[in-house]
Amino acid sequence: MVCFSNSMGIFGLETFNVRVEADVAMGFPGFDIVGLPDASVKESRDRVRSALRNCGFEIPDGKITINLAPAHIRKEGSVYDLPILMALLKYSGQLVADISNSVFIGELSLSGDVRSVNGVLPMTMKAKEDGFQNIYVPYNNKNEAAVVKGINVYPIKNLNQLFDHLCGRKPMETATVDIEDEENAVQIPDFSQVKGQSEAKRAIEIAAAGMHNILLIGTPGSGKSMLAKRIPSILPDMTFEESIETTKIHSVAGMLGANKGLITTRPFRAPHHTVSAVGLSGGGTVPKPGEVSLAHNGVLFLDELPEFSRAAMEVLRQPIENGEITISRVSGTLSYPCDVMLVAAMNPCPCGYYGHPTRKCICGPKAVTRYLSKVSGPLLDRIEIQIEVPPVEFSDLTSQIQEECSADIKKRVNKARYVQQERYKGTGVKCNSGITPAMLNKCCPMDDKAQQLLGKAFDKMGLSARAYDRILKVARTIADLDQSEVIKSVHIAEAVQYRSLDRKYWTAKE
Repeated sequence: MVCFSNSMGIFGLETFNVRVEADVAMGFPGFDIVGLPDASVKESRDRVRSALRNCGFEIPDGKITINLAPAHIRKEGSVYDLPILMALLKYSGQLVADISNSVFIGELSLSGDVRSVNGVLPMTMKAKEDGFQNIYVPYNNKNEAAVVKGINVYPIKNLNQLFDHLCGRKPMETATVDIEDEENAVQIPDFSQVKGQSEAKRAIEIAAAGMHNILLIGTPGSGKSMLAKRIPSILPDMTFEESIETTKIHSVAGMLGANKGLITTRPFRAPHHTVSAVGLSGGGTVPKPGEVSLAHNGVLFLDELPEFSRAAMEVLRQPIENGEITISRVSGTLSYPCDVMLVAAMNPCPCGYYGHPTRKCICGPKAVTRYLSKVSGPLLDRIEIQIEVPPVEFSDLTSQIQEECSADIKKRVNKARYVQQERYKGTGVKCNSGITPAMLNKCCPMDDKAQQLLGKAFDKMGLSARAYDRILKVARTIADLDQSEVIKSVHIAEAVQYRSLDRKYWTAKE
C-alpha cells in the first residue's frame, strides 16, 4: 500500500504540484528519498525522524521510500519536510483524516515546530489554481498566503497542533490578512526637505510620471543621493496586481520576513557599487532574483555609477530595455520580471569637481576621460533623462520659503499616470516608458512645429533610433503632465534638453 500527501515545488517564479508518495517495505530499516531531490531535501529524513519521535508518534519499521513526483523535475529546499511526515503518518495509520484535497508546506525542527520557507505566496496561488481546498503553511508565512482568496489557509506552529486539527480535537481558524499592510507605515523622505534644485526636481517628476530612467550628474554634496531617495514618495500607489508581482519575487528570494503580507510600497533598492553582475541580475547555483528583479515595479538606484564593475553595468542593458531578465543554467532557463525605474548618480570626474563654477578640478584630461568612459554609450542611450545637479546656493539653503512637498508632486504624477492607464488600457503597457515601436506613432501625435524641431535635433545631435524613440516617450510624458493630447514644440524642446549631457561630458572630453 502506498499513501501520499500533496505539496508544491518552485523553480524561479514557476510553481508545480508535487505528490509525496510513501511506502514501507519489509527488511533492514532505511529511509530513502527519490524523485531528483537536492541535498537539503535528502536531509529531510533526519528532521522527519526526530520530529516524529519527539512529538510522540511511531516511526514505521522497515525500509521507508519516499518518492517526490514528478521525478524529472529537481526538488530543492526544506519545504517537503511536512508533506513527507504527513504521508508517513497516513501510511502507518496514525492519521485517518482525508488529506487528499490539502497541500502541506513547511520545514520541521527536530522538536516538531514548523519553520517558515520561501515562496509561499506563489505556491498558495498555484494550489488554488489546481483546485485544492486547504493549504497548511508555517505560522510565520500566514500573512503572505492569506492574500490569496478562495482557498483555506491554515497557519501551523507545530506538528501536534496540526494533528489535533486534522483529528477534529482542536480545529484551527483560517488565516486572514488586511491588505493595508504595515508596509504603509514606512516613512519615506519628503521632497520638502530638499532646498533648491528646481530643475532636478522637475526632471525627477517627469521620470516618475512616465517611469523613465534618469541619470543625475553633479559634484559631491549637490544632493544627488538625497533627491534619489525621495523618488518613492512621488511614485503612484501600487495596484493590487503590481503588489502581487512584487511580493512573489520577494517571497521566492526569502526577503519578506516573518508575518509579512502584501508589499504595498514600491521597492527602492540601492545596491553597493561592489555588487557582482550575478548579484545585480540574479542567478547562482539555485537561481534567485537579483537586485534588478527585487526592484520590480519600483526604483533601482545605482549611486556612484562609474564605480560599478563594467560587467555589472552592462548586464543591465537588456533587462531595462525589455523589463525581464532571463537566467540560463544547466538545470533550466527561467525569467524574472524587472520593470524598474533606473536611477543613477555620478560625479563628473574622480575628484568630483570637473565643471564646478568655483572649485578647480585636480584631475587631468586623461583621468576624466577614463572615469567617464566607464559608463558605456549603449547604457547611456537607454537612460532617457540626463540632468545636471549643480551645487546648492547659500541663498537656497538659508531660504525660509517652504519647498513643495512630495504629496503635491505626487498628485500631478498620479494625474499623468491616470491618463496613461486610460490610453493603454488592454494593451499590456503600464506607462509611457513601455510604449512599443508599433504604438509610437499612434500614441505620440505631434503638431507640425514639434515635428520640425525634433527633426532638427535628430540631425544636429546625431541621435540614434533608440534615442529618437526615448525622446518621443519623454515628450509624451511632459505633454501628459500638461494634460495635452498632442505633443507640442515646447514638450519636444524640454525632452531634447534631457539628452544633452552626454554631449557635454562624453563628447566634450574627446
